Formats: sequence, structure tokens, C-alpha cells
Amino acid sequence: MDNLENWKNSRVLITGVCGTVGQEILSQIVQLGAKEVLGVDNNESELFFLSQTYREYPNVRVTLGDLRDLSKLTRIMEGIDIVLHSAALKHVILCEESPRDAVQTNILGVQNIIDAARANNVKRVIFTSSDKAVNPTNVMGTSKLMGERLMTAANANQRTAETIFASTRFGNVLGSRGSVIPLFKRQIASGGPVTLTDPRMTRFIMTIEQAANLVINSVFLAKGGEVFVTKMPVAGIEDLAHVMVDVLSPIYGHTVQDIDITEIGSKAGEKLYEELMSDEETRRTIELSSYFAVLPAFRSVYQEIEYEYPDMTSGIGVDNPYNSAVEQIMSREELKKFLLDHDLLELNSANTG
Repeated sequence: MDNLENWKNSRVLITGVCGTVGQEILSQIVQLGAKEVLGVDNNESELFFLSQTYREYPNVRVTLGDLRDLSKLTRIMEGIDIVLHSAALKHVILCEESPRDAVQTNILGVQNIIDAARANNVKRVIFTSSDKAVNPTNVMGTSKLMGERLMTAANANQRTAETIFASTRFGNVLGSRGSVIPLFKRQIASGGPVTLTDPRMTRFIMTIEQAANLVINSVFLAKGGEVFVTKMPVAGIEDLAHVMVDVLSPIYGHTVQDIDITEIGSKAGEKLYEELMSDEETRRTIELSSYFAVLPAFRSVYQEIEYEYPDMTSGIGVDNPYNSAVEQIMSREELKKFLLDHDLLELNSANTG
């Protein structure tokens, strides 16, 4: 049975369905023709609007729910085959200021997802993690790392192989509500200044579509306990600011010279670079054509898992960690083309707004 047939025979639960990535996952899963898609979120207003968007789709339902409510999660997972877990607290500064909430949602919430999935014999659970989980320096990254480890342990400790648990690790999803693009865009529209934390800062970047693709493609690729990482380009934050000023300032009635770029310094817990794979992980990583599969350090206790994938380009082990400080940075022209090709600046709405 191919993957398309697998989707058509599956009932899918998406957590955090009102988020930018959650909505894109929903859109793509609907196009794949899943038997049923259930979206859960605790954002009441956005959930209502989403229900109106999909009111003509009999196989799509949305419901209120919270990761902290195990009994609700257990109830809504009845009959579910696949869980795509994208709900989380993702803002670095807010998690730094409210670590208790980050623990309750990003760690205990993941354990609730695991427990509810086990109770209902869900076939596959995919957790969405972050590059900030690699050698974390902040609460958000630490909580995401714990989420990954909980997923790996859940897979390793099963006596019967009922559920496959795996993770995906994102870079910065450009165009999402939490990304820097909407901030820079607002600042340019109002005449500046554009606030730059540190000109030396580099980031892995991906589109919303690529983030959703990573989650969806990982579902039937996963053997259990891995972390899948998309190969993606690296951008300098200063280059992003300059490119956006160049492109957007005339659209908003300004000249490039009108818009100042002001350095404000790094925020608490922020790195100058990001990592998608640590040095330690290179020894247990398999390279695929479009992804890396980081195999679990803590292998299964009760079963032997064969980590073989259809498009492997290497055996176990890669030469270098995946670090934005050492990867080739996109030129400003390459970055501009990336932004325009993927319509990340939403130029049509900029013209009419």
C-alpha cells in the first residue's frame, strides 16, 4: 500500500491546528484525502473561524482542547490512527518569563499525548520539535528537547509495538506568526527603525509548506524514536533585514534611506547561531536525500528496530554537525529570490494594505 492509500485509510488528529504550521498541515492532509481529520486547539476564536473555512468538508472536524487535559486528549483520540502534534508554547522570551507554563505544555503536554495515544493504540505519533532543542540555552529549547526524549523513550519502552513515536526538528519557519518577518514588515511599514538583535546572528530557514511537508513525510518514513531534520538554507539576520528594507520600503511609500536598522542586542537565552544536529548526534545520524534521520541514543528495550529508509545516501554517521555558524550563508540575492519565490513577504497584501 502506498502512502496516498495509507492517508486515505487513516483518521488523523492535529494538535495546535490553529497555529500557522497546524493550519498548513491540515490543508495538506485534506488534500491527501484522509478518511477523517480532527483538529484540536485551545484558541476558541481561531477555532471557530477555522471551522467555517472547512464547513463544506464532511471529513474535517475541529474541537476545543488543551494538552494539559489528559482525559480530554484520551477521549478525542478514540479511533485515531495518526497524531501530528504541533501544539506548543514557542516564544523564547515568554517561555523564559513563564517556565512553569512551558513545562506544563511542552513537557507534561507531550507526556499526555503519549499516554492518550497508548490508551487508544494509535498507530503513529509525530512530535514537532525545534532547532533550539539542540544544546539548548533557553527554557523553550530545553522543553522541546525533553519532548523529543519523551517520544524516544515512549517508543523504546513499549512491550508491544503498537505505536510508532518519532519527532521532527524545525528551523525558523519564515512567515509564521512567531517569525521575524511579520515584525520587520510592520516596522518598515511604519517608517522604521528595523530592530536587529545582533548582526552576527544566523538562522536555518524554511517555509511553512516545507515545515508541514517534513511532518507529513515523516509519518510513514518513521521506524520509531528518530528525529527527522530537513536540509535547509542558512540566512544572516542582518541580510534579511536589508533585503526586506530594499524590497518593502518603496511599497510602503518610503525610500531605502528612510529606514534605519538599529541594533538592540540579543535577548535572554538567544544564540548567535542555531544547531539542527549536535556533534554527538553525528555518530548516530543517517543522511537521506532531503533529510537527516537522527537515530535514538536510547534504543528499544523490547524490540529490535531496523533503521532502513528508501533514499539513504549513507550508512550510520555523518561527518559534520548541522550548525548555522559553519554552513554556507545565502547571499542577499539568493535570500531575496527565496523570499520572493515563496511569497514570504506577501507583496500583494502589502500593496493593498
